[in-house]
Amino acid sequence: MRTSNLGLSLSIIIISWNTRDLLAKCLASVYNPRPAASFEVIVVDNASSDGSPEMVKTQFPQVRILENSQNLGFARANNQAIRASQGRYILLLNSDTIVTPHAVQMLLDCMQTHPQAGVCGPMLINANATFQASFNDFPNLFTEIIHLLGVAPRLLSRSYPSYELTDSRQLRAVDWVGGACFMIRRACIDQVGLLDESFIMYGEEVDWCYRIRQHGWEVIYQPDARIIHLGGQSALRVPAWKYLQLQRGKVLFFRKHYGPIATAILVNLIRATNLMKAGSFFIITHLPAPLHMPRSDKYWRTYWNTAWSTL
Repeated sequence: MRTSNLGLSLSIIIISWNTRDLLAKCLASVYNPRPAASFEVIVVDNASSDGSPEMVKTQFPQVRILENSQNLGFARANNQAIRASQGRYILLLNSDTIVTPHAVQMLLDCMQTHPQAGVCGPMLINANATFQASFNDFPNLFTEIIHLLGVAPRLLSRSYPSYELTDSRQLRAVDWVGGACFMIRRACIDQVGLLDESFIMYGEEVDWCYRIRQHGWEVIYQPDARIIHLGGQSALRVPAWKYLQLQRGKVLFFRKHYGPIATAILVNLIRATNLMKAGSFFIITHLPAPLHMPRSDKYWRTYWNTAWSTL
């Protein structure tokens, strides 16, 4: 990791796969207004077929673009850009986000006033400015059990796995913040290492924050910085694959940090609950037309395949 001759305060990194129009809106929001600090923007295109690289070159010639011949996924593509970046701070930003005025500067100011902060994350909001997510606790067997059973919103929080808005209005140290907008100190990366590329998609930021906290750094949540997150636009094209990757990400996190017994329990819970869901939707699929739920055939197949997949 390069730590010398860093001439910029901030490197903004955006990974894109077939999100040309969203990417254009995201980049426009980054530059209007511009952060007060010196910064660079790096876009990593993961083999898009929708003309995203051409759009960036035409509309945002000041942006550095790295074009990949295949989809490297979230972790590998971000690591690629981090190695090529020059900022003392690095902001990972999803292509389906819109930066509200001064949000990036607020995150920078927070990092500069909290020297023990390795990471700082904003409040994520929906397009209509309603609350979407903030910070989260690390998963454990109890929370995963009730989440798989579908009762976590009743027992923990209606916004689970995020805390509710009433608990998300003050700056505080937290377990982890989401990767949709994730500012990290380069000195922290130098000590902890890059994103774990074993994670294909989902769970990378949880694992990173876990390692960051193990090394004594803090993860700070800054609610005054607001980022609009339109939410999973690339993954919506392959929802069954997305669902499977969510489960695999959880299993990998448990295997890395909680040991083989907890991992085995989690895997069996995932299989059992997905088999139950598959059976329920299979029955619904074969009910008479007035009772037939739209897309129930797709749902039961997704749950069935997940239950028998290699987790």
